[in-house]
Amino acid sequence: PALAAWADQAPAAEAERRRARARHLFALDEAVWKEERVLDRYELLYEAGLAAEAARDRALAAGDHVPVAPVPGLGQPMVSDHRRILATGLGRLRGKLKYRPVVFELTRPEFTLSELQKTVEAISGVPLHKQNFRRAVERTGLVEPLGRLDLDTGGRPAELFRFERERAAAGPALGLPLPLR
Repeated sequence: PALAAWADQAPAAEAERRRARARHLFALDEAVWKEERVLDRYELLYEAGLAAEAARDRALAAGDHVPVAPVPGLGQPMVSDHRRILATGLGRLRGKLKYRPVVFELTRPEFTLSELQKTVEAISGVPLHKQNFRRAVERTGLVEPLGRLDLDTGGRPAELFRFERERAAAGPALGLPLPLR
């Protein structure tokens, strides 16, 4: 609603351009969601004044007191351009997730498929369907079952896997196809 209100306050042509950007970046009206467009989404929110850093920077530009506390509804501003840097890194990581096995650099050497799925979900920001995820991971050939169980799961023991680094190095660049809903 706040993004739509921001778009609507502009003259007609600009308002339509703003609405089109919002539709494209936030997958509104059946547009396709692209996980890696993090920086573009942040920049749109900043432009609309819907990022805590925008409130801080506008206050600085006006010579007003710069809030250190969280901005109501927007949260705590990050120092300098750190949120932009974070958005850039997260966008790049999400993009690489699809064509490089970077997720395995963020897991334990031995992991369960559930742990791997949670790591991918945390990076992508997208909840994944358990069975589709498992099938997709097994099809890539990037993981090898170890024939052992992790007994410390808080429930039913889970099979342990490891990243097939040699296979990944020998073949074409492989990642995990997303989304797996």
